[in-house]
Amino acid sequence: MQTSATPTHCPYCALQCGMNLSPAAGGRVEVTERADFPVNRGALCGKGRTAPEVLAAGVRLTSPLVRSGDGDGTLVPASWEEALDRIARGLAGTRARHGADAVGVFGGGGLTNEKAYALGKFARVVLGTSQIDYNGRFCMSSAAAAGTRAFGLDRGLPFPLEDIPKTGCVILVGSNPAETMPPSLRYFTELKENGGTLIVVDPRRTRTAEQADLHLAPRPGTDLALALGLLHLVVAEGRTDEAYIRERTTGWEEARAAAMAHWPEYVERITGVPVPQLREAVRLFCEPEAAMVLTARGPEQQSKGTDTVGAWIDLCLATGRAGRPLSGYGCLTGQGNGQGGREHGQKADQLPGYRKLTDPAARRHVAEVWGVDPDSLPGPGRSAYELLDALGRDVRALLLMGSNPVVSAPRAAHVEERIRSLDFLAVCDVVLSETAALADVVLPVTQWAEETGTTTSLEGRVLLRRRAVTPPPGVRSDLEVLHELAARLGVEKGFPTDAEEVFEELRRASAGGPADYSGITYRRLAEEQGVFWPCPATATTAEAATTAGAAMAAGAAVADTTAAVHPGTPRLFLDRFATEDGRARFAAVSHRPVAEEPDEEYPVLLTTGRVVSQYQSGAQTRRVAELNAAAPGPFVELHPRLAARLGAAEGDPVAVVSRRGRAVAPARITDSIRPDTVFMPFHWPGEGRANTLTNPALDPTSRMPEFKACAVRLEAVRG
Repeated sequence: MQTSATPTHCPYCALQCGMNLSPAAGGRVEVTERADFPVNRGALCGKGRTAPEVLAAGVRLTSPLVRSGDGDGTLVPASWEEALDRIARGLAGTRARHGADAVGVFGGGGLTNEKAYALGKFARVVLGTSQIDYNGRFCMSSAAAAGTRAFGLDRGLPFPLEDIPKTGCVILVGSNPAETMPPSLRYFTELKENGGTLIVVDPRRTRTAEQADLHLAPRPGTDLALALGLLHLVVAEGRTDEAYIRERTTGWEEARAAAMAHWPEYVERITGVPVPQLREAVRLFCEPEAAMVLTARGPEQQSKGTDTVGAWIDLCLATGRAGRPLSGYGCLTGQGNGQGGREHGQKADQLPGYRKLTDPAARRHVAEVWGVDPDSLPGPGRSAYELLDALGRDVRALLLMGSNPVVSAPRAAHVEERIRSLDFLAVCDVVLSETAALADVVLPVTQWAEETGTTTSLEGRVLLRRRAVTPPPGVRSDLEVLHELAARLGVEKGFPTDAEEVFEELRRASAGGPADYSGITYRRLAEEQGVFWPCPATATTAEAATTAGAAMAAGAAVADTTAAVHPGTPRLFLDRFATEDGRARFAAVSHRPVAEEPDEEYPVLLTTGRVVSQYQSGAQTRRVAELNAAAPGPFVELHPRLAARLGAAEGDPVAVVSRRGRAVAPARITDSIRPDTVFMPFHWPGEGRANTLTNPALDPTSRMPEFKACAVRLEAVRG
């Protein structure tokens, strides 16, 4: 245990709030305020305050577990040597019998950059498999695809959060930061205090929507039509920025023609949003000099999520609200390292530095860093849901780190069935999650406060998480696991256990790529409040002078003074976009319905989401007493009119049935949701598992499943 406070960051959402960890009585760890970190300025939500509870030995895993007998037995404690040997035999045996692609790897958006990088390298160099993806595919892949298509580069926010209160208007689409990332709500409060306006788009009147100047409540799955209807009005009312369109964009004529087919009355019929509200939204957005659109899982977790985000980007481009100070489009990333997790090789189609796996130059560069033949690197593999769907068939063995798809994946009962059908499953986790409980081998690994490593926040700010406590005996890091497994599988070198050593290799692998970290060092991260990528190894003379001057003015030392230091890039696209010609690209898109519209048998739409006191699959937060007291279990949120038709009272058990299964949870009756829609949070397993119901229909570009809209019916549960 450290003897003084250690500055570090929260393990949960992509805000990566700053906090201090201090030793407390009884061997416990206390969270204290870290007011100097600019993102949260000391504020923490309940999850952050209670995060050390999961460090307790009685809560987390402290010994490897192996399946006894012939695979039908229970999980029993084992030595690390036995557990690692079993995993190596399981992976090697499957590869020998069925080929390299019969072995899969599934990662997580909570892994540090170093672990994500090493996991991608392990899959491609040691196992030789193309079958790797991660749960971040379920987070913001649609926004990433749309941002790359429009701007040539994907970074959650192309500007820091501190710009939000200074703009004139923010349209917040499908996001509820009051519950999903509470410390960020102050930015929207300050926006209003400064005279700006907030528009919230959400089928529910959430705690965030209650703060809005204008709340638009469309039917789930109709955000694309809504964005196109607003763009139609922008054109019809003469509010486009023609000079900007001419000088900084391409593809406007086609996008305008598509938008003009979505006249206001037509959009009202599709979305349920009245025409006067559409006109008011356009006025509020267009009248200030600067404005922003921020999207989250609402519009993104759809089978047309890429096009939906593309339409909101079109709204920004048509009004000149991208690549200008205090204006732009951004995505509010959800998972703690969802941004960095996909930048450095966990994703099925990407190599470190956000390089494309199909790009010969990218393959040559990374292969040289790794010391392998470029031709030995496998091509792109399956996306996350497609990989899970292939388990037990094409993919016979799986190594899983930091994810719990039995709860978090769409069509979860089917995914659980596929996981159970595997020949071999190995899981590395902090706790015995619902997925880990099905494994042949479970390895207890270190977590955020017990290890040093970097994460990348929703701003694109690379941060250093510092080790604050000593892990209990019997626990090892994921880097140690990969090192030991690589050695057992015949690769003795290339998988160091020291996080900084891994990061140094990551710097070289990312150099020259879209997500260039080569100018970032642990020393810089220890001295600065994070560094925004892209940050090449060297800067122009002007950039170096700016950085040095700012550091000296603040009384700080200038890191890496032997070379011109790149300052990092807090704000992207101010001079040009990252496309070949420097211009942003409009997307000519049109409304199409959700993959599963309501019908006579399934007449209601289900949408899913989170609550403030739980996080993702709940594997960790459900083990914290304070959080469970605040959010003890699942529920079905429904409108009073819908409840009356069903004959359900507050707290009555209600069955929600889709074409994929049935979930039962208590009714929560409120007029803050549309009468044609029900809502369920997805943090719990068992009979209240919301993802038993959700539809795995995939976006054709991002391969994002349609979590946010599926057809269901309700049944009263008697007795």
